[in-house]
Amino acid sequence: MREFWVDPKRSISNAYEKTDEAILSHESDLGRGGSTSVTAVLINGQRLWVANLGDSRAVLSKGGEAIQMSTDHEPSTERVSIEHKGGFVSNMPGDVPRVNGQLAVSRAFGDKSLKSHLRSDPAIHDTTVDNKTDLLVLASDGLWKVMDNQEVVDIARRIKDPQKAAKRLIAEALKRESKDDISCVVVRFR
Repeated sequence: MREFWVDPKRSISNAYEKTDEAILSHESDLGRGGSTSVTAVLINGQRLWVANLGDSRAVLSKGGEAIQMSTDHEPSTERVSIEHKGGFVSNMPGDVPRVNGQLAVSRAFGDKSLKSHLRSDPAIHDTTVDNKTDLLVLASDGLWKVMDNQEVVDIARRIKDPQKAAKRLIAEALKRESKDDISCVVVRFR
């Protein structure tokens, strides 16, 4: 715990590493798949740390302006790393780039069969929360595939209750026929 206060970035990275190890060690119970992740930690109400793997995303609103706080880990952007590890990135017509023709993200928890080609270290970003900071949206790719960052912020800002805002965003993604998993959390700062 003390390490967290001294070096939050390292602590978050270590937590992700331990999570990946735990998932891989329980593969027989959990199955052979994997997961993406997005995490937010607010320290003293002032410093916001965001970490993610894969295509789960964090978007912050400052004065109504959407600011993406995470990095989408797509195979096409990390092709060199994947190929250096002996994998390949395929891009069939009408589809998205995939690691070894299977996985549409280049970083993930689990996915043991592809682990030698994937990374499980998170992208970590931090920022100061100030009086312009309205809210934070954490969501899986099912939301982001059918809505852009600013649109999500605009909808969430109109609804005072963060739980209702998250439900509204999910309903909108379903209305737009999102074909992927949809999970969403909205955090209000003021």
